[in-house]
Amino acid sequence: MVEERCSGIRKGVEVKIEVFGPGCAKCTATAKYAHEAVAELGLDAEVVKVEKLDEIMKRGVLMTPAVFIDGKKYSEGKMVKKDQIKEWIRSGM
Repeated sequence: MVEERCSGIRKGVEVKIEVFGPGCAKCTATAKYAHEAVAELGLDAEVVKVEKLDEIMKRGVLMTPAVFIDGKKYSEGKMVKKDQIKEWIRSGM
């Protein structure tokens, strides 16, 4: 598991985004878009790439990449763009 923090201007608003996948190109791109989304929204956020198969399976992910925001699954089995991630973050705030 790789954890990274993205800091922005909206202090006190914290979001945890988890991107599940073994490290393939689509999973890596999805994690990149997650970083870009939180930067553009100016949020304090933790972006976690979950690459270990046992961790992926524990969370019930059958297809990757998968995106969880604050523990809720938003996508599974397809790469999503940053605008979609931004929309999901906004909907959960």
